[in-house]
Amino acid sequence: MSEKLSFVTPTANSPWGTYLSQVDRVVPHLGPLARWVETLKRPKRALIVDVPIEMDDGTIAHFEGYRVQHNMSRGPGKGGVRFHPDVTLEEVMALSAWMTIKTAAVNLPYGGAKGGIRVDPKKLSLQELEKVTRRYTSEIGIIIGPHTDIPAPDVNTNAQIMAWMMDTYSMNVGGTATGVVTGKPLHLGGSLGRVKATGRGVFVTGREAARRLGLDLRGARIAVQGFGNVGSVAAELFAEAGAKIVAVQDHTGTIVNDKGLDLAKLVPISRTDGVVGFKAGGDIVPNEDFWDIACDILIPAALEGQLTADRAKKTTAKLVLEGANGPTVPQADDILAERGVLVVPDVICNAGGVTVSYFEWVQDFSSFFWDEDEINVRLDRIMMNALNQIWDTADKHKITLRTATYAVACERILMARQERGLYP
Repeated sequence: MSEKLSFVTPTANSPWGTYLSQVDRVVPHLGPLARWVETLKRPKRALIVDVPIEMDDGTIAHFEGYRVQHNMSRGPGKGGVRFHPDVTLEEVMALSAWMTIKTAAVNLPYGGAKGGIRVDPKKLSLQELEKVTRRYTSEIGIIIGPHTDIPAPDVNTNAQIMAWMMDTYSMNVGGTATGVVTGKPLHLGGSLGRVKATGRGVFVTGREAARRLGLDLRGARIAVQGFGNVGSVAAELFAEAGAKIVAVQDHTGTIVNDKGLDLAKLVPISRTDGVVGFKAGGDIVPNEDFWDIACDILIPAALEGQLTADRAKKTTAKLVLEGANGPTVPQADDILAERGVLVVPDVICNAGGVTVSYFEWVQDFSSFFWDEDEINVRLDRIMMNALNQIWDTADKHKITLRTATYAVACERILMARQERGLYP
């Protein structure tokens, strides 16, 4: 008999609780492999570290950091690092588990991992941010590496932070190890196309889903929650395809324009002042009103748990594209399915970022780099092949795209676990 995992006690709509519910739903479709399903409900390894630094004013501050490796049956751990004041172990566990599913869904030779520090980076000077990054990297250095676990950018982290992480790890091992992280600056072994990859993946899967639904993108109304690299890039690509971005929400508020927002003006302003800085381009409305906006496509690209049951009842969207990780709670999934709203799940929809991270990792090992056109062609092919296989599985078994994605991914993960066996 298996013991319950003791890291956390999940609640129904917490990130880890949501993930466990998603796994439970796929068990009937796993056949003989279901005997291994507890493998998916337990992280392989969870590291909690203290991150002490000397602040600019001479005081000593301590921050709590995490690195969780959920499953590595198919290859090294892969997953981002986020700096956020609300980061918890449970959240990082869930994000690492979703990475396990995501890498398997697009058939990359990786497992799932994730990291984070409970800190508000906006309150740190550049020097303090570097100190936090380097100390955290040193603390988790015992479990990361080019062949074991490869971090990447996530919420509030970027290419500069990846450069500091790569340099710290390299100094500690006594040699330059560009492959220890992805999402690096180009001149340090980064890949072309990486910054826009996640948003591009949302667009590519969304375009195919719209085609299958008979939804013409020309004139389609789109609402985007979260306007960072994922949401803004996806919005720009959909606009280029003829769609209208009628509502955008970020941490500063919500802006609406029924005729379509001017992204050429909105995007640069949002980088400095948030979307509410574009007051001349639309109407500022209460955040909860975002979910009532008349739209054809909804793109939740912010944080997990945003699309609740109440909000799922309100949305007019025909298609939901999950740009964020875990934005839809299980009850909302059921409501959307009952209403005939198609959801392209996060673990396939936003997998463009980890796919190009894989390309970067491969290029670092070979020291041979591809141009951006080749990156995009390879990315589009992998995303389309993965989505088509998942869609065929959904049609065959009369299940949702999310359950089909988990069925395909979990079969690959558990087959690897079964074939490797248990040691000793």
